[in-house]
Amino acid sequence: MPNGHWIVSVGVVMLALCIPPAGSSAEVGASVFGLGYPASESDMAAWNIDVSPDGQGLPPGQGTVKQGAQLYAMKCAVCHGPTGKEGPKEVLVGGQGSLQTTKPLKTIGSYWPYATTLYDYLRRAMPFTAPQSLKPDEIYALVAWLLYQNQILAEDAILDAYSLPKIEMPNRNGFILDPRPDVH
Repeated sequence: MPNGHWIVSVGVVMLALCIPPAGSSAEVGASVFGLGYPASESDMAAWNIDVSPDGQGLPPGQGTVKQGAQLYAMKCAVCHGPTGKEGPKEVLVGGQGSLQTTKPLKTIGSYWPYATTLYDYLRRAMPFTAPQSLKPDEIYALVAWLLYQNQILAEDAILDAYSLPKIEMPNRNGFILDPRPDVH
């Protein structure tokens, strides 16, 4: 048997040994391999933290630009620079009008279609060293400061679950909707 066929054959056999019998549940897989446990309703609820563009899923709380500036300096500036324009990681501020150029700068203010998406992302993934560690008030404040830095929000603005979904982002209409009938 040529070497390539032998490797594929071994791979198929190994995969077959790792797959629980057809029709079995995750519980059977857990007992076969000794890994994991069935997820409870509370386990799943802890991970159901997504926020929709219309604001569904936003928790109670509020934050201001001033509060956001302080939090940003403590938790974000090390990766994104003191104003969000410097890096070394992704640039968060600026780029308005650059999407039609040969060097588009995709930032919160130039690219993101919904302000609620920013809340959702910060809630789930930031700070990089401690994802999901920010409290709702802190996230509202960081979103307020980032939107202010991108000239989308006034300096005296207060963000909450009511006001955040109402923000019109500059690139709100810059995306093509998926026309497939099965995609909502």
